[in-house]
Amino acid sequence: MSTPTWEDVLKAAEAVHPFVRRTPVLRAEVDGRPLVLKLEHLQRSGSFKLRGAVNALVSGPLPERVLTASGGNHGLGLATAASLLNLPATVYVPESAPQAKTARIEATGAKLIRHGAKALEAASEPGTRYLHAYDDPAVVAGQGTVAAEVVEDAPDVDAFLVAVGGGGLVAGTSLAGVPTFAVEPERCRALNAALAAGAPVDVEIDSVAASALGATRIGSVPFEVLQGRVTSVLVSDAELLAARDRLWEEFRLAVEPAAAVPFAAWLAGRTEGELPCVILCGANSEWTP
Repeated sequence: MSTPTWEDVLKAAEAVHPFVRRTPVLRAEVDGRPLVLKLEHLQRSGSFKLRGAVNALVSGPLPERVLTASGGNHGLGLATAASLLNLPATVYVPESAPQAKTARIEATGAKLIRHGAKALEAASEPGTRYLHAYDDPAVVAGQGTVAAEVVEDAPDVDAFLVAVGGGGLVAGTSLAGVPTFAVEPERCRALNAALAAGAPVDVEIDSVAASALGATRIGSVPFEVLQGRVTSVLVSDAELLAARDRLWEEFRLAVEPAAAVPFAAWLAGRTEGELPCVILCGANSEWTP
């Protein structure tokens, strides 16, 4: 697989433009410190995942059908992308997939099958495109379009703070050439472990943010991009939940636990930048204030 570049991200921005929302940025101040919030949780399908799915599908000839295995935001992003492109989609999910996400996947018209392991068997059917959640150069480039919008809308931003699961969003974001902080829950640390080992390794997952950030191993394509390009930061579950609650209390922003992870790192003083951009990546949760 090729390693994506910033040029690929800029091409992706043009390709996905007709299908995705250009989400707003909010300039704010918390505890006397300025920051920019990228409100990507307002994206169609409730997360950034739509961008990568659309870019991957429109980058070549459209398949007859598309499928993936995802318990959450990628499955919803792909199902939404398929409905926008008039493609039949099948999403395989684990038995544990949260109802908040599976109900919305089905609402797009996609077929939902609760058996993630069967997806690769079905992917071998002719005319079928299997789309990985993050280990795909076109997906990474598509996710990087979040950062491309920030660079245009808030050019004075001097750092990006990004939550990490499989690494697609943080890899795409890091291609902007702005210092990037890759933030993970302490017990959901696929990138942190890979950077320490020098290669992707399997990790155990046990976090309240696992439904979105629960990749057991960082993607090889994102890892190629990320080595030497990001600073790894960890936060506790208590910190990320407090950050989620604070986004609601101060701004009335209702995000899922995963989206509050980079804000938690900023609140704890573990990141740098005079005007950092915190990417709020998703809002697909059953949480209510």
